[in-house]
Parts: sequence; structure tokens; C-alpha cells
Amino acid sequence: MPKEKATRKTKAKADTGGKKKKGTFINLTSAKLNTDQMSFPDPNAPKRGLSAYMFFANEQRDNVREENPGISFGQVGKVLGERWKALNEKQRHPYETKAKADKERYENEKASYNANEEEEDEE
Repeated sequence: MPKEKATRKTKAKADTGGKKKKGTFINLTSAKLNTDQMSFPDPNAPKRGLSAYMFFANEQRDNVREENPGISFGQVGKVLGERWKALNEKQRHPYETKAKADKERYENEKASYNANEEEEDEE
């Protein structure tokens, strides 16, 4: 027997009189976008440093998938989160060291990137 679809109850939205309230979203498929006024991130900008958790997750993700075949994407994240919380300071130290080094790398790359941007602006 098929499951019944869950329905979500929503509150009736009050008429705002054409004013946009904080937290409301615009349907981008129907809105006309002026891409000339939009700013996009520079693809040459340095990538931000990874956190200690991300170094841990990248290292452990394959192990979690091998131990739990057929596990969903969301479940992998839950298992990784539980494993991260179970680590003590000594076990986290290598990942925190990697994160610190990656943060320094990012700051150095960002400083040189900003210096190059300023040189190009002066020309």
C-alpha cells in the first residue's frame, strides 16, 4: 500500500502593500536580472582555507562509505559529525594543524592577490 504524501501547513501571508519584508525571497526565474549591475566573484581569487573538520571529513568519507554500503549522502554527514564529536584534543590536533597551515596559505595568497589588484587599478 503506497504511503500518503505528507502535506505541509503554511500560514497565510498578509498583503505587504508592495513593500518587501526582511527575509522574503524573489523568484529568480520570473524576475528580470540585470547582469551588468551584478557582481560575480573573481575566479582568480584564492580559495578559502579548509577547517579542521573538513580535513577530517575528506579523510574519513571513503571509510564511512566502505563501512556502510548504500548509505545516503545526508547519513554520511551525520556519521562524520558523530565521529568528529567523539574525537579528543589529541586526535583532533593533526587536523587543526592542517587547518592552521591552510589558513596561513590563504592569508598569504589573499595578500598577494590584493597587492596585484591594487597594482592593476593604478595602471
